Amino acid sequence: MSTIFTKIINREIPADIVHEDDWCLAFRDVNPQAPTHVLLIPKKEIPRLMDAKAQDAALLGHLMLTANKIAQQLGVGDAFRLAVNNGAGAGQSVFHLHLHILAGRKFSWPPG
Repeated sequence: MSTIFTKIINREIPADIVHEDDWCLAFRDVNPQAPTHVLLIPKKEIPRLMDAKAQDAALLGHLMLTANKIAQQLGVGDAFRLAVNNGAGAGQSVFHLHLHILAGRKFSWPPG
């Protein structure tokens, strides 16, 4: 099933892309929850984190390292939050694995 993120990857829907490589794509969230809010998505369609398999380990690691690279490039490398929602009950609304890179404001703990 094609999601809005797949359509962004395929350039069927425009997005403010901040990073792209062979494995992933990152773009600014259209409904930002912080001054910096970027979504980082794998090009491989994985609906939820719990759907990732052992063979996805390199991809998952790449996403984490790429999130750091993007935060550095955006000037927020010293203070940013990564969030991954797994399932509707956790707030996931697009079922294509994605990392939220959030920065530019104070975050509380616990989140949510």
